[in-house]
Amino acid sequence: MARVRKPAVAGAFYEADRDRLVKQIEWAINHQLGPGQLTKQPREGYKAVPIVIVPHAGYVYSGPIAAMSFAEIYRFHNPRTFILIGPNHYGIGAPVAIYPDGAWETPLGSLEIDSEIAKDLMSRVKYLEPDVYAFAQEHSLEVQLPFIQYMFSNNVKIVPIIIWRQTREVARDLGNAIADIISSHELGSIVYVASSDWNHYEPHEITTEKDMRAIDPVLRLDDDSFFDTIERFDVSACGYGAIATAIVAAKRLDVKNVVLLRHATSGDTSGYTLETVGYASIAFFL
Repeated sequence: MARVRKPAVAGAFYEADRDRLVKQIEWAINHQLGPGQLTKQPREGYKAVPIVIVPHAGYVYSGPIAAMSFAEIYRFHNPRTFILIGPNHYGIGAPVAIYPDGAWETPLGSLEIDSEIAKDLMSRVKYLEPDVYAFAQEHSLEVQLPFIQYMFSNNVKIVPIIIWRQTREVARDLGNAIADIISSHELGSIVYVASSDWNHYEPHEITTEKDMRAIDPVLRLDDDSFFDTIERFDVSACGYGAIATAIVAAKRLDVKNVVLLRHATSGDTSGYTLETVGYASIAFFL
């Protein structure tokens, strides 16, 4: 029998009831900070969006911002596989863990692991270890799945990876491997989703300033400057390794255009501006 991961944060980060979850996703899409609608019309001048960066907080806080990235993918593609990388908030399990096979379940159904792509990645990246235990309580990837299911159905596959060893070396190995896999398949069939929130628990103005400092090198595809900015200005982005992986992959794919689709903080969605978390949706275009 195939291994199935049950949802860990349904009813907390997002609605546990199927119908309420659908309404919550539609609320995020229609929110003033969301895309407003889904369209199959690609942006003029671009041919693909192989990489996005998305937040992973509770939907009431970051859902509209996350919807921006998935709506951008929806414009261009009907992917068959999403490679998802996020931080390991709990620090349990392998330093760089991959869920190798089976399926993940949400209130909207189940998504099968693309075991072939998982095996390919493990053959290319020495740091990757199969470790399902590492994912037991982690939310950073789980919260992306209902958006994927709503927009692209349950027929797509996923490759979940979480990391607590967020080093330059890991990002470079992962990024180069992901880019090679994307480029070896039909354009648009595989998309990399980097999951991260940005600065944490500071006033809205400070969070916004720190976030924009760190977002700037992402837009310039400068992974060294990104790491340096995170360290120098103490930007507490939890998934900085996933973001750096996106930059490395984008450079190898010869991405020319990186667009900040939306930036906001939890203060924008909750109204509480004293202790905020930053959220950004960023798309990488070919």
